[in-house]
Parts: sequence; C-alpha cells; structure tokens
Amino acid sequence: MTYQSDLLSTLAARGYIHQMTDAGALDALAAGQVVPGYIGFDPTAPSLHVGSLVQIMLLRRLQQTGHKPIVLMGGGTGKIGDPSFKDEARKLLGADGIQANVASIKRIFERFLTFGDGPTDAVMLDNAEWLDALEYIPFLRDVGQHFSVNRMLSFDSVKLRLDREQSLSFLEFNYMILQAYDFLELSRRAGCRLQMGGSDQWGNIVNGIELARRMDGAEVFGVTTPLITTADGGKMGKTMAGAVWLHEDQLPHFDYWQFWRNTDDRDVGRFLRLFTDLPLDEIARLESLPGAEINDAKKVLANEATAMCRGRAAADQAAETARRTFEEGASGDALPSVAVAGDAIAAVDALIAIGFAKSKGEARRLIAGGGARVDGDRIVDENAVIALTGADVRISAGKKLHGLLTLAR
Repeated sequence: MTYQSDLLSTLAARGYIHQMTDAGALDALAAGQVVPGYIGFDPTAPSLHVGSLVQIMLLRRLQQTGHKPIVLMGGGTGKIGDPSFKDEARKLLGADGIQANVASIKRIFERFLTFGDGPTDAVMLDNAEWLDALEYIPFLRDVGQHFSVNRMLSFDSVKLRLDREQSLSFLEFNYMILQAYDFLELSRRAGCRLQMGGSDQWGNIVNGIELARRMDGAEVFGVTTPLITTADGGKMGKTMAGAVWLHEDQLPHFDYWQFWRNTDDRDVGRFLRLFTDLPLDEIARLESLPGAEINDAKKVLANEATAMCRGRAAADQAAETARRTFEEGASGDALPSVAVAGDAIAAVDALIAIGFAKSKGEARRLIAGGGARVDGDRIVDENAVIALTGADVRISAGKKLHGLLTLAR
C-alpha cells in the first residue's frame, strides 16, 4: 500500500508495521496534522533491554516525521505486571522500586528522543497519576461495563496461559482493562490519537480504541510491530551471557557493540533499517555486499546502533577495541573484565564469573565442546586452572565472546 503521510511511509519502508487499525484514516490524519502517539513501558528493572528497542525506535520515527511521542511509564500498571504471553506472574514491585526504575529508564529515552514543550517534543507521563486515584466501584460502573469477559478470554495473550493450565490471577486479568483506560486518559489529557506496541499488545490496543469510542466517541488508532526474531529463530536481544541491556552500567559498551557486530548475515539489512538512521539507499548497498564483505556492514550496524544508544565516543572505543582484539590479538580496556583474588582461578569458575556460562555444568559443556579458550589456546580439561602472573589473561567463549581476567588490586 502507498501512503501519503511521511509517518506511515517511513514505518512501512523500514519494516515496522505488522497490524494497523483503519490505515486510510490514520494516514490522512498523519498527513494533515501533528499526531500524538504513545507506547507504554513497565518499569520492572532499572534498564530496558534490546527487546524494547524496536518500540523506542518507533517513537523516534514518530518524532522524526513531525509527530509527538508520548512515553508512558507504567508506574500504576507496573504494580500488576503485563501477563501478555508470560508463563507466570511477574514479581510485584513496591512504589519506591518502581519510581527508582522510572528515573533510571528516562535516561535511555533522552538519548533517542528530544524532550520539551514544543508541539513535536516528547513527553514522559506516568499512569500512576490517574490509576492510583481510581475508586473501585465507580471504575467498575463507568468502565467495566464496556468489557466482555468472553472476549477478553479469547485474546491470545490470555488464552495461552489458560491453555497451558497456568495460573492467571484476577490482578493480571485486570491489566488489559487498565491499559485500555490509559489510552482513554491519554486521549483526554494529551489529545493522544495513536497507540503503538509489539504484536503481543494488539488485544490491549484494540480494547483501548473501543473504550475511547464507546465512552467519548473519540477516533483513535493502533499500530503494532512484528515480533523481532533473529534469522535462526532466536529471541531478539538474548545471548549466552544474558539480556542485552541498554544502560552501560548493566552492560559494557564493548559487549553492546559486539552484540550488533555478531548479527547473522541474513539480519543485517533488516536491523540496519530498524535500529539505525542510515538512509535506505545506503542500507541497500550495505546489505548487498558480497561474501565476507558483509562483515563491513555488520561493523557499520554496530557503530551506528552503539552511537545512538551509548554515544559516538563509546562506539568508536568499542570498535577500536574489537579491531585490536580480533585483528591484532591485543587486549582492550573496553572488554568486560573480572578481577581475580589470588594468582589463579578454575576455568569453570572464570567462565561463570565473566558471564559466559550460567552454571558449572554449562561451563563444562562449553569446555568439552572446544568453545573455551585462554589467550587463544583451547581449554581441553574441564578441571583446568588459569594462572595469573601479573598480566591480564584473555578468556573467550566461541568466536564472539571475549573478556579479561585481571589480578585484584
């Protein structure tokens, strides 16, 4: 479909659109006026991870095409937790922990969006402002009457839990009603006309659209993005060492850069379109590089994605560390490191400490498979001990994970 608005043209060309309500009406609206649009984020940790990055970039595209991003922090809904496609209930957080996470997460958005008071400047709101003030009986009477339990049970996000005979608490079941109410409140308070989110949020978004229509007669819209998986079917943002966090205090710059550098050849073009601001013609050139030259495109992806999230200086430092480590065999200051107390450490313990294995069993399997190395030499004995004689020791897991063992001082 050909769109007249810069917003939908950009989202379609870069691969962000999965589902959309009334595309023609939304396209006409976006072509004629500034459209405030929001995405909600639950502050369950001090940092978001790469799995949230496509939604952050969606808000960035909204602003780049002349519209107003609303970052909605779930200070209220975060006290419940979104059950969508989860196997079990999330651990409930206290008010102090939620607010600390909100403050920490805001620093991430400030790198991707321009905040301020202008018509297209981003704003950050917290749904605790209205959800905490709700009175139960009036809410049931005024809002609850617009929801069909039969329909709520039919949404995949709920049905999955029930089909697996996994517990779904009444608390979690209310989440979709509260998220729908968020859209209604944002429509009233901020003139919000658009909610965006991942494909797992489709049911929640549709509920909000219908609630706004039934209670206020408002015309609002929804857009979802496709589930972002890697070419081998893996979940985006998961590595052997765990989640790829956006905050540098939870993941070093080099590890963040290296995550993008390790992108599968088949994903390079798609990730360049989703996660960088490079022009589409340049991306087309990079993804068509033949043979081993595709590694140059991966380096561009790593540099651009890291610069956007961590700053250009961090990207340049990580790229130089990678060059020295992999091309010259040297060590770099930006590699993840572990300080070892004493002059030796068991190889199994070292792999766990550096984050390349989660357990002794996993570390032993890594060694047995020939994937663990010290200063480039394969570890052949699962009981091996790594000696530190003053110089840093480089430890590796496969071809992609590298770190340093240093003497504690």
